[in-house]
Amino acid sequence: MSFTGFTQKDFDVFQVPGLEHRMEALIENIRPKLEILGTELAPFLSALCGEEIFAHVAKHARRKVNAPNDTWVAWAANKRGYKALPHFQVGMFGTHLFIIFAVIYESPNKLQFAKQLISETSTIHNLVPDHFYWSMDHLDPKGTLHAELTNDDLQAMANKLSTLKKAEIMCGLRINHDDPILQNGEELLSIIHTTFEQLLPLYKKSF
Repeated sequence: MSFTGFTQKDFDVFQVPGLEHRMEALIENIRPKLEILGTELAPFLSALCGEEIFAHVAKHARRKVNAPNDTWVAWAANKRGYKALPHFQVGMFGTHLFIIFAVIYESPNKLQFAKQLISETSTIHNLVPDHFYWSMDHLDPKGTLHAELTNDDLQAMANKLSTLKKAEIMCGLRINHDDPILQNGEELLSIIHTTFEQLLPLYKKSF
């Protein structure tokens, strides 16, 4: 089965009230597409990263009360899980699709990435495209446009990443829910490929 992209119906899942009903809609509408993406992109990322990369689709199994506001598929160099490692993600909030590199709070690699961000601030500032976004909270759909960040801002993010236990960092592309490109599976896959290639230097600096 080939990847066909995402429709407004997929994004509308996050308007469904209640944990049980939203999860039913998510499992029916979005998860099959994330599974396809996971399988489709794992070989590409394995070749890109130079090691075997495995896909992990979010299950939201820990949720008992609150319905999820986002969902995703993540890729990391571990068959059992991704949270402890730097990884790539494609996922969605109700407002947008995100294509990102991430080091979340559970990963010890965040100290290595913070160190690189401090020592190579100008280099990293120059290699990230202006239209990419940064975030330090994977639960928050907002973020900061790279073009609006100074070297001092990146240094401050690095310091926070290295000193706060719950700190995490993400960088990548956002595509608004109403962008017609999302409904073209082939073109969207091409954008994901290009975005991951652009994010690879950040991934490499986290080891």
